[in-house]
Amino acid sequence: MPDIVVIGAGQAGASLVARLRSGGFDGAITLIGEEAVPPYQRPPLSKGYLLGEMALERLYLRPARYYEEAQIDLRLNARVDRIDPAARHVHVGDEVLPYDTLVLTTGSVPRRLPAAIGGALDGVHVVRGLEDVDAMGPRFGPGAKVLIVGGGYIGLEAAAVAAKKGLDVTLVEMADRILQRVAAPETSDFFRKLHRAHGVDIREGVGLDRLLGEGRVTGARLSDGSEIDADFVIVGVGIAPGTALAEAAGLTIDNGIAVDAQGRSSDPAIWAAGDCASFPYREGRLRLESVPNAIDMAECVADNIMGAGKPYVPQPWFWSDQYDVKLQIAGLNIGYDRVITRPGSSDGSASFWYYAGDRLLAVDAMNEPRAYMVGKRLIDAGKSPPASAVADPGTDLKSLLK
Repeated sequence: MPDIVVIGAGQAGASLVARLRSGGFDGAITLIGEEAVPPYQRPPLSKGYLLGEMALERLYLRPARYYEEAQIDLRLNARVDRIDPAARHVHVGDEVLPYDTLVLTTGSVPRRLPAAIGGALDGVHVVRGLEDVDAMGPRFGPGAKVLIVGGGYIGLEAAAVAAKKGLDVTLVEMADRILQRVAAPETSDFFRKLHRAHGVDIREGVGLDRLLGEGRVTGARLSDGSEIDADFVIVGVGIAPGTALAEAAGLTIDNGIAVDAQGRSSDPAIWAAGDCASFPYREGRLRLESVPNAIDMAECVADNIMGAGKPYVPQPWFWSDQYDVKLQIAGLNIGYDRVITRPGSSDGSASFWYYAGDRLLAVDAMNEPRAYMVGKRLIDAGKSPPASAVADPGTDLKSLLK
């Protein structure tokens, strides 16, 4: 059997090696990760783990002993320096690992603030890995002042945790509204109201001019000329695909590592999956940043390495937890031209249904699990109920599935 080397021990890498073993692959598998701990869940880092409600071991995707029992060579604290596609070698420090098949599950990297505007000051954090959250955790004391830069889901989730822990929270978003890149105004309005009710000072249409402080951050000057004090800063201004190794190896890059419908890169011996990979979708290419995509795409790639020959067909869904609200998203709202509001079944709940013409594209459901489940089943099946039926609170959602 061929030797398979997987670079990146996150959700996609862990899912891929487990699928290979459960699918009957009995060749050598090496999984290489830069962190010191086995593969773990990332979403709870900025929620339950930061709140102190989840122990480290509960983050692990599988017990550490699994990899030994499954005869998966898990290399932790290991950084890949380069890939040699011609020789089919991976260079890890002074060691050279040969491969027959290489899989890149290198995930994504957080965008950071430039050092020229204070991004390198002590007390400036991003939320991506365990080390990031462990570094900022001690700063979450009641009364501490935190500035959050970026009004996407990462920034809002961090704001929710900080507010729950009694911090003084200011969030700035340079766009006209929070969640502008990913959600409709209706969803933005819902979460703006929610955060303000919990005391978060949300400032939209205001960018960061620069952070203030000598060595350590003490505040910020905003684009409107105002200044605020801050004991620390959390930066949530998006992520970029982890393509550095792939670029250096000469692979085709197109909003991530460009792969074909089965997950194979421009080098036939190298595959990619998860946040780092873009794949054919409709008339173009798509890259998804989500746990479900990391799992589903990695498992599809594993199957294809074993000869399945099946295209990856995403069935996108996402979630976000903020305070006592669970947001569940089904589908992709790309290209929507109207949003249908369906009243919630209780206070603090609602769902927003995205349409392009008469076609249902996506659903944002806040504390509305039934709306989410029905919407997801409709989208997966390619069905689009009349918008008037969705908007009518008297409509039994399940009837839309018939």
